[in-house]
Amino acid sequence: MLRVLNLLTDIDGVSVGHATDLRLGSGVTAIVFDKPAAASGVVLGGAPGGRDTALLDPAMTVGEVDAFVLSGGSAFGLDAAGGVQAGLREAGRGFPVGNVRVPIVPQAILMDLLNGGDKDWGTHSPYREMGYDAFRAAAPGAFALGTVGAGTGATTASFKGGLGSASAETGAGLRIAAIVAVNALGSATVGDGPHFWAAPFEQNAEFGGLSHPPVIEQGDVAMRLKGMNTTATTIGAIVTDAVISKAEAHRLAIMAHDGLARALLPAHLPLDGDTVFAASTGARPYRGLGDFLELCHLATLVMARAIARGVYEATALPVTGAQEAWSSRYRNLKGSPK
Repeated sequence: MLRVLNLLTDIDGVSVGHATDLRLGSGVTAIVFDKPAAASGVVLGGAPGGRDTALLDPAMTVGEVDAFVLSGGSAFGLDAAGGVQAGLREAGRGFPVGNVRVPIVPQAILMDLLNGGDKDWGTHSPYREMGYDAFRAAAPGAFALGTVGAGTGATTASFKGGLGSASAETGAGLRIAAIVAVNALGSATVGDGPHFWAAPFEQNAEFGGLSHPPVIEQGDVAMRLKGMNTTATTIGAIVTDAVISKAEAHRLAIMAHDGLARALLPAHLPLDGDTVFAASTGARPYRGLGDFLELCHLATLVMARAIARGVYEATALPVTGAQEAWSSRYRNLKGSPK
């Protein structure tokens, strides 16, 4: 049976590590695979930032990755993959090219430069070292959610964003899980209230157990944006232990984007860079098409749940003018486990 962590690390062979700088108001999350993992990914936001994302196209040659990186810092944050790559190289990991190994580390970044943190870092950004620190911190088992790692500086239209995760298991015992840094231009909550758009998919009151409000008013579905002078971006990954191809991983990433669109309103805007990676540790074969269809279905659900958890678990940054966290306003509300 699935472990009760309800995290990406419920997939055996996956480690997660964070580097968090609250004064900077930013951070890095490294997702490291014990061995190369079949992988793909999909970008649906209009303002993405990434590194080595083109190789994830099913038509491209390299089929496996050593790690994924999620980072704040906008384009400056792209240095983080170099730090993770350095750690993997020290460990002797990487795609063999002659007598050299090149670690394959696709990365996605989010925009958190205007959240009140101290971004006066001098000539070189801190993200390469943060990437290395996140790699060194990567471990199986429990990891923190909310205002940590890539979710440190994340915001949304309504409440502080953060890092979330969720997991599920198919009827055949295949595992699938999501991790996501929620930095949406839109909102994860219904109107101005405490209820999450992802409420129908919630398990065991993992983000408050409040369900949907009895009535969703017209004003609740009106567009809410956190500002027109900034880009945003929700970035994440979906991982399964099922043996799947690169093309099937691509399909799982698409299905996970469906979960993103069910948990955030609006999603995939011209100023979002919404990106989802997908990977397989290849530990267990599936029996037939029905098993893969269920994985696709659960990819949608775990991503939606992870997004709500990221906002639910977040706390406000300790900086002037920091965005209010859901937990600050609604910490005393509690529903019933489903």
